[in-house]
Amino acid sequence: MGQIICAGLGPGDPDLISVRADRAIRGARHVAYFRKPGRQGQARRIVEGMLAPDAVEYPMEYPVTTEIPFDSLAYNDLLSAFYDDWADRLAALSVEGDVVVLCEGDPFLYGSFMHLHVRLQGRAEVQVIPGIPGMVGCWNASGQPMTWGDDVLTVLMGTLPEADLARHMAGSDALVIMKTGRHLPRVRRALAAAGRLEDALLVERGTMPGQRIARLAEVTAEDCPYFAIVLVHGRGRRPVALPKVAE
Repeated sequence: MGQIICAGLGPGDPDLISVRADRAIRGARHVAYFRKPGRQGQARRIVEGMLAPDAVEYPMEYPVTTEIPFDSLAYNDLLSAFYDDWADRLAALSVEGDVVVLCEGDPFLYGSFMHLHVRLQGRAEVQVIPGIPGMVGCWNASGQPMTWGDDVLTVLMGTLPEADLARHMAGSDALVIMKTGRHLPRVRRALAAAGRLEDALLVERGTMPGQRIARLAEVTAEDCPYFAIVLVHGRGRRPVALPKVAE
């Protein structure tokens, strides 16, 4: 009886994979990963050259991504059936030995593996190897500290209603907005309403080949790829040396 081992791959640069995940990936005989149909998949790209020659690969192809609204009943039904099916397959494979599932970023931070994890409880032994979250890679790529002192950091999804986005943006010091892509116009309007647009950065493919960092106010909606995060750095209390008092 083996385990299902979910290896967090970090933000995209293979050098940022943990030693523990690297060891699991290189020793794997069964490797599963999410991808869109017809694509290599970001997780698979990250581990290029790391898999054993005899490793058997299992691409888990999403039945739908952006073709229909994510909050529709049809979307939910398709994804639920997809996760049910792959939970069954992985549980069956683990009877014969370990199965490594690749997951970008950290598996427990908005990762697709979470949907498999809840379905596998009581059916297989599951191990999760943490990974550096994608947002951490992006704000380090920006070259600026993300938070200072007692700054409040808020993580938002670009899929939220515009009014909710603006409310959270106005009430926080530092911001991370994920799932931008085609939602970028909504994110931009919400930032403007909250008075935060001029401070916002768009980080595209952070730590990956083709990395780009630009001021969001200067980026068009058509110029935002899927792998992009919006950052607003905090400006809270910063340690400042007091002037010397003359004796």
